[in-house]
Amino acid sequence: MEAPVLNAHNKEEYPPMHTAEHILNATMVRLFGCPRSKNAHIERKKSKCDYLLPEAPTEDQVTMIESAVNEVISRNLPVTIEFIPRTDAAGIVDLSKLPDDVSDTLRIVRVGDYDACACIGAHVSNTSEIGVFKILSHDYENGRWRVRWKVIE
Repeated sequence: MEAPVLNAHNKEEYPPMHTAEHILNATMVRLFGCPRSKNAHIERKKSKCDYLLPEAPTEDQVTMIESAVNEVISRNLPVTIEFIPRTDAAGIVDLSKLPDDVSDTLRIVRVGDYDACACIGAHVSNTSEIGVFKILSHDYENGRWRVRWKVIE
C-alpha cells in the first residue's frame, strides 16, 4: 500500500497531554452535548480548551468531568491510528474544523471505543501512559467555558 499523503503538521505536541485532550473532548460531548473544543492550546506544563455551552458547569459538574476523564484513562485503552478516505470519515468523525485544503486521506486517531477524531498530532499508544488528569481552573464568559488543565505523571 502506498503511504498516504497528509497535510503538513507544524506542531510538536506532548503525547500524554494531546491524548488527554481527545478524552476531554469526548467527555464534554457525552456529558454536555456540546461540540469538541472550539479552541485548544495544548502544552506540556498546562493546557486549555474552550467549549461553547449555554451556561457554566457547576463545581459538581467540573468534578464529574475530571473524574470521567480519569476513569477513561484508567481503562488502559489502546490508542490506534488508521488512514481512511475523507469521504468515508464523514460518517465517523466531525470534519467541521478541518482546513479547506485537507488531504483526501485522513488520519483517524481512536482512543479505544471512547473517541475517534481526525488528527495528525502525536499521541501515546495506551491511556496508561497519560497519568492523572487535573483541572486547574475554569471560567465562563459569553457562552464560552474555558478550562485549564494538566496531566500529572
